[in-house]
Amino acid sequence: MKVAMENHSDFGARAVCEALDISEATFYRRKAELAKIGNSNQTTKVRRHHRRLSENEELFVLDLLNSERFRDLAPEEIHATLMDEGRYYCSPRTMYRILKANKAVRERRNQLRHPNYTKPELLATGPNQVWSWDITKLKTNEKWKYQHLYVIIDVFSRYVVGWLVAPRESQDLAKRLISETCLKQEIEENQLTIHADRGAAMKSKGVSQLMADLGVCRTHSRPHVSNDNPYSESHFKTLKYHSSFPKSFNTLDEAKIFLRRWFDWYNNEHHHSGIGMMTPKTMHTGEAKGILIKRQKVMDDAHKKHPERFVRGATKLEPLPTEVWINKPIKAIDNKDVTIEVA
Repeated sequence: MKVAMENHSDFGARAVCEALDISEATFYRRKAELAKIGNSNQTTKVRRHHRRLSENEELFVLDLLNSERFRDLAPEEIHATLMDEGRYYCSPRTMYRILKANKAVRERRNQLRHPNYTKPELLATGPNQVWSWDITKLKTNEKWKYQHLYVIIDVFSRYVVGWLVAPRESQDLAKRLISETCLKQEIEENQLTIHADRGAAMKSKGVSQLMADLGVCRTHSRPHVSNDNPYSESHFKTLKYHSSFPKSFNTLDEAKIFLRRWFDWYNNEHHHSGIGMMTPKTMHTGEAKGILIKRQKVMDDAHKKHPERFVRGATKLEPLPTEVWINKPIKAIDNKDVTIEVA
């Protein structure tokens, strides 16, 4: 084919294409490729266009664009600034061409490398193993003024182990809440992990040092990932969407009175769907197992009394959860265990 293309002038391009059974487009494309290969083998120097900047001028412009003064600016703005100073080296388009040739079009300044935050993966198989805490704002009757509610919740039992409400967010108040709650729950060293988001009080040195002194492990959510702290977020939603929750609080004492009653209801009377419709207190104290047995007996007796009302047979209640995760890891699929069936 190569010989035919070189001698196509004797026959004509169309005749050659018909003889080789190829399209004319393919013929001319291959011809251009051969010409390009031939040109690359030549040792002749490519002439530089007479309007183009010299190599030294291009290097000067590149250094100017990458200088500390101009590295954060676009070529158009640099060009305008230089003209205001009575200087002209090249057009903005030429600046872009020089940057592109040196792979510096997108970003020329030194970039801050953000750390890769590890996804927290926490497991609780019983009470007082993993706590989650957060702070939310409560509206007052004064514009832009809020009360701040601190809540620590046990992830396994959903039991509120400690809370306080104050007019401000403070690491000193957080330290007091955590230390008193750990003392009340009789937390031992290396027993507990406390998870929180990345708020100022949560990340403060005082709180971090307190947890280190108590022998408590601390973890934090990834930035801008609310799902890393789901139990505190869900708890605050339960609070603020409750029918009794007021639109605002006149005073701090009014907020304390309401919250004492609400947390008492939540811990002792509220049947939580995430723990088999048990109350957080019975789950936290271990009474839930006995209650589940009693409930099952009630259902068995009802089935014996009126079996015709149970179309699918005796009701078997769902067991209580034995583990609770924050970001349960996804198990990798072993290809050896996968069977492929072809119809």
